[in-house]
Amino acid sequence: MRSNKQSHLKYLIRLWTLRIIQGALIGSSAILPGVSGGVLCVVFGIYQPMIALLSHPVQSLIRYYRLFIPIAIGWVIGFLGLARVVEVLFDASSALAASLFVGLIAGMFPSLFREVEKKGTGAVSWSYFVVSLVIFYAFLSSLKAGQTIKIAPTTAWYFLCGAIWGLSLVIPGLSSSSILVFLGLYQPMAAGIADMRLDVILPLFVGIVLSAVGLARFVNFLLKRYHVFIHHVILGIVVASTLLIIPSGFSSTVQMMLSVAFFLVGYTVSLWMEKLSAVAGKQADGMSLDYDTKRAKLRRADH
Repeated sequence: MRSNKQSHLKYLIRLWTLRIIQGALIGSSAILPGVSGGVLCVVFGIYQPMIALLSHPVQSLIRYYRLFIPIAIGWVIGFLGLARVVEVLFDASSALAASLFVGLIAGMFPSLFREVEKKGTGAVSWSYFVVSLVIFYAFLSSLKAGQTIKIAPTTAWYFLCGAIWGLSLVIPGLSSSSILVFLGLYQPMAAGIADMRLDVILPLFVGIVLSAVGLARFVNFLLKRYHVFIHHVILGIVVASTLLIIPSGFSSTVQMMLSVAFFLVGYTVSLWMEKLSAVAGKQADGMSLDYDTKRAKLRRADH
């Protein structure tokens, strides 16, 4: 009995460790230009549970609350703590920071492609992927190449920042921070969050909630009705957005070599998280298992 309890405890520790790390990475990605929190939700396997939660909060919370508790804890840690560390890394060398995140996402590509193949294969299905890859790469490239403009920040503009942020959660590949940099709102918003200014934080979070919840039900409908099409399109968006954050201009050979090293670190960590996820129960469905049911199984095993 004691060994079974210890085994179950180790299972929970591994699972919570994985989810807190994933939540921290998602939280830190929220303020990093060029990195989409929605993309990380996809590669970490929590995108559909998140959309379901936003679409049907009560029903989904009952099913996925064990998934979202550690994710939420990690998000707060990443947003308030790890994000600052990574932001310093971006300030020191955007190439190294981008290489780290590219490695994290690339490490999930094999499993991501396998999951998409389960939804549908064939020329038609993969044509959805190719078309979405080309369209979103062109669209995001045009945003990236645009000239930065300046807007005087107000409560209304901070609400818009939150609305754009919410869209980036629901639409993988849409980097909210990149758009906010383009609008000239990124720095005052980040400074307001760092200073814990309520006149910045409150309209920001209201915008996030209204935007994410308002769009999530529609996206959830598309996932159920056109799952083959949507999954291949999402994969195209993920690949397109990842290609755009690959650093290209290196200041020296040393920086290029360090970027490769950071990529490998991110890739290794990503593979480790996937392995940990497999050992601990895999993806979000493992979190929906009822704890009392598991205890009953353990009692039967003892007898």
